[in-house]
Amino acid sequence: MADPTPTRRRLLELGGAAVVAALAGCSTEAPRADAGTTPDSGGNDSSHPASEAPASPYARVYRQAVDSVVLVRTDRGQGSGFVVEASNADSPTHLVTNAHVVAEASTADVRFSEGRWSTGTVVGTDPHSDLAVVSLPDSAPAVEPLVFAEGDATVGQEVVAIGNPFDLGGTVTTGVVSGVDRSAPAPTGSQIPDAIQTDAAVNPGNSGGPLMSLEGRVVAIINSGGGENIAFGISAALARRVVPRLIEDGTYEHSFVGVTLTGVTPALAREIGMSEPRGILVTDVLEDAPAAGVLRGGSETRVVGGTRVNVGGDVLLAIDGQTIRTIEDLGSYLALETRPGDTVELTVRRDGAVTTVDVELGTRPS
Repeated sequence: MADPTPTRRRLLELGGAAVVAALAGCSTEAPRADAGTTPDSGGNDSSHPASEAPASPYARVYRQAVDSVVLVRTDRGQGSGFVVEASNADSPTHLVTNAHVVAEASTADVRFSEGRWSTGTVVGTDPHSDLAVVSLPDSAPAVEPLVFAEGDATVGQEVVAIGNPFDLGGTVTTGVVSGVDRSAPAPTGSQIPDAIQTDAAVNPGNSGGPLMSLEGRVVAIINSGGGENIAFGISAALARRVVPRLIEDGTYEHSFVGVTLTGVTPALAREIGMSEPRGILVTDVLEDAPAAGVLRGGSETRVVGGTRVNVGGDVLLAIDGQTIRTIEDLGSYLALETRPGDTVELTVRRDGAVTTVDVELGTRPS
């Protein structure tokens, strides 16, 4: 869903490096017979009581969470979702899924693990983070909500993905956190910062389902798969900021600088006269953007490493004293530490000297 206008394509794409992943976790094929609508779907073997199953941390997480994981279906396709904690005792039941799963739909059919259906109302979507919230009626099954992890995910941490790939209800796959602070594809055509990478198997229909720690907390919301052993999810840290606003207001505002960027490679560092590669280069500044008149974009185009690059602009080295090594560093800081209207201090290399400038952040255009 690439942005159709040249101006928008030049917006700050927080995950600047190309990501080969596609929004592959959302199934759009015509639904078949409702495989997985019975309690024994998704690989459960009813011939063996749960008490006789071998002890396994994966089995424990699955049993704790599966009742809260649902299939989400609209006229455009289907994916997964999960029930989340209510903000207060009087709040209706809400579930989280991906924005690309519900798309423009106002309602969604929801199937719970024991096969019961309910119809929910889409109360908020945020394509920039690929998150959506669906409100469920009082008649929906009462289940224990899942809780977002408070701490950061760590590389090598074991995780469990639960969802409905290919309409196979209650499917579980396992793996590890393969990487953190990644960029994942958003429906807008831009990138989602602070994403979690995993090698747990993700297939069409997994989108919107939880990626869980062995402690039973949601580490990420599955968003996409890009290869046999590569999948991505929206981090719990970003979800904790976005989801409450979607429940309350239906929308979420992201901080916006209004520049295009590229990482400083050794070849680019030599080209622009830096002694070592560090920071990220501002190649262009959008007209009327928050950074206009404050940051400098490239003044000429050169071929560096076989790629045309606008050089001569500022090199961003730090934000509010935090070192910027990659585009992902900047994206994660903006997403998790700032809001529109905040003023940030940027340390930049300009004309061979290091200086600081202040930028008042705007709101990212839809």
